[in-house]
This record gives sequence, C-alpha cells and structure tokens, in this order.
Amino acid sequence: MHDRPRHPDQTLDLHLFATRDYDLVKEFAVALGAALALSLLLAAVFSSPDRKAVTLKRWASVAPNDVVATATVELAGTSTSATYGPPYNNADDGQKLGPLALQRWAGVTTAIDSAQDLVIAPLNAASRGDPALSAALRAWAAAPPQRRTAWASAYSDALAAAPAGNPAAVKSGAYGPVPVLAARYQGLARSGGLDSIITKGFYPTDQTKTLLLLSDGAYLEQQARAQNLGGDQWGMMNEIGNYPGQPWMWLYTFWYRVKPFSTSGNADALVWGLMAVLTAGLILLPIIPGLRSLPRHLGVHKLIWRYYWRGYENRPRNRTAGQPPT
Repeated sequence: MHDRPRHPDQTLDLHLFATRDYDLVKEFAVALGAALALSLLLAAVFSSPDRKAVTLKRWASVAPNDVVATATVELAGTSTSATYGPPYNNADDGQKLGPLALQRWAGVTTAIDSAQDLVIAPLNAASRGDPALSAALRAWAAAPPQRRTAWASAYSDALAAAPAGNPAAVKSGAYGPVPVLAARYQGLARSGGLDSIITKGFYPTDQTKTLLLLSDGAYLEQQARAQNLGGDQWGMMNEIGNYPGQPWMWLYTFWYRVKPFSTSGNADALVWGLMAVLTAGLILLPIIPGLRSLPRHLGVHKLIWRYYWRGYENRPRNRTAGQPPT
C-alpha cells in the first residue's frame, strides 16, 4: 500500500471529508418533480389572468360611443396624442429633467398627425363605394384648419353634453362633416377594417398608432383599472405573446408610486434619470470606491462559510504520512 502523494502545503487529508454514496439520476428526478410540482402550485395561486388583447374592433363593439368621441377629439387636435409633443409632434416641449429638455432634444422621431394618420387616412382608404363618406372627406379637405377645428370642437362638446355620449342624442349644431366622419369611423372600427388599415402588413409588428388611438379613448383606461393596472395602481400583468412582457419593468414602474415622482408632471424624465443613475452604479460597481468594499464589510461570506470553518478548526493537522485519520 502506497501513501497518496501530498502537496507540501497540504495539511488536510481527503479522508477527513465525509462521503456517501448517492444516485445522481434519482436525485435529479426527485428535484425535477419537486420543482415541477412547486411551479404548478405557484402558477395556480399567483398566476396572472390570460386576457385577450384589446383590439379596435373589440373597442368599437363594446364602447361605440367612446370610439366616436375619440375620433372627434383626434379631428379637433385636442387628444393626448395630438398634444403630446416629441417624439410624435411639436405640439409641446415635453418633459424635462431639471433644465434639460430631453424630449425636445430628441426631436420628432415618429411623426404622427393624429387627425390625418389616425382618422382621415383610414377613412380615405375605406371611402370607395360610400358617396356620403366621400363627400364628407372632400368637405373636410376643402375647409381651412380653423374651420375644421371649430367643427370638431363643437361636436366634441355636444357629445360630452349628450346622455352617455350617445351621438343620436346630440343637439343640432354647426358640426360640418364631422358627425358623418365619426359615424363612419365607428363602423369601420366595428367591422375590423380599422385594425388592418392602421397596422399595415401581413405580419404587423408596429402597434404605435393603435396604442396611441386606444390611449386617447376611455375604454383602455377602464380595462386597465379593472385589472389594477392604472397609473396610480400597483398591479402588473404578464403580456402574452409579446416577449418579454411587463414583469421585467417592475423596478422602473415602482418609482411612479413614490414621491416626488408620483406627483410630478415630469415623472417620465425623472424616473428615466434615476434608472440611468442606478444602472450606471450597477455597471461600475467593481470600480466605485466604498461600494466595491461593501461585500467585505457586510461579512455575508462569513455566514456562508461558518460551518466549514467551524469544522476545519476542530480537525487534526500535520499528521504523520500514512497515519490513518482520526
């Protein structure tokens, strides 16, 4: 019997470590089964509901009056998208981070004319074979911008005063072709044609215009609040079919619930700036004095290795070569 070779600095014999026989395949199968069972249990208890996507067709079927009202404010130029500013238009300077006008600096990168792109262009595409719609579109195109705004604004006010915003209950007034345009727009949305016109392409992936249009109405906000997804609520839902979905944004959206972000008109810019600082701190952590020393000062590694070192101190050392372990 030959002694096992030992490094000159080696003070521990491998026989000092306890060993036991085990079946790797068996342990893997048990661990896999336990993890699967736990995943199914947690998914059943804490899973998010699988809601169908809100489409323009569904919007028009469930809330037709809201579609008419939204089309009207788009024509009037008073919707959220029409007055948002960069990156969609120059209607506003946008949010600022202190003196830095970030939105204005970025400029208009996705130019959208809410009235033309979201309402008039789709109606033009669907006007063939509809003399009344064609006449209304010609009247709209021939009118000066001030007259168009006056028509749409008056009809928007009349809809707001009507019971439940019902277009049939609107009092007569100087609305020009707007009632016809809004009614045809609601019909186009209800038929499903508006979805295909706004999101062009066989495999449509750019949902910018659709989301802007839905956000300008009240229906999407109502659906969001029903699922605790409103701007002042804490809910979050996994987004099916659009990886990676929403859960990864929890840290970003968390700050919108904390003052001063929750009460600031520049919340987007402020949260963006804070996340930029936090991300830079995480990336530069190994070279930032003080922060890089935190693991050593916190001593978490001592808690992890405490059992090993406790046993190490009680083990015999410097045994004679070939002497069996105690």
